[in-house]
Amino acid sequence: MRSTQQFSITLPNDMADTVRAKVASGEYATESEVLRDGLRALLARDQAVESWLRGRVATAYDALKKDPSRGVTAAKVRERLAAAHRKQAEKV
Repeated sequence: MRSTQQFSITLPNDMADTVRAKVASGEYATESEVLRDGLRALLARDQAVESWLRGRVATAYDALKKDPSRGVTAAKVRERLAAAHRKQAEKV
């Protein structure tokens, strides 16, 4: 039984040129290797986002549900951002 499957894909010209350039530079041996590496990077990013959502976002949401007083209003966020902007502008 094969451990690989063949796909036929269509890429925009700029992406196809990038794939060919990666192979031509010797960075990759084949176009398939370029695409496999890109897919690995996509999967790693998806895993990182999923981990962040489960670890940080869900935890913060649960804490806020438990104690709504921990929340910050939109007005307070705007006030903090404006203060940070003013402070940064003073440095320039």
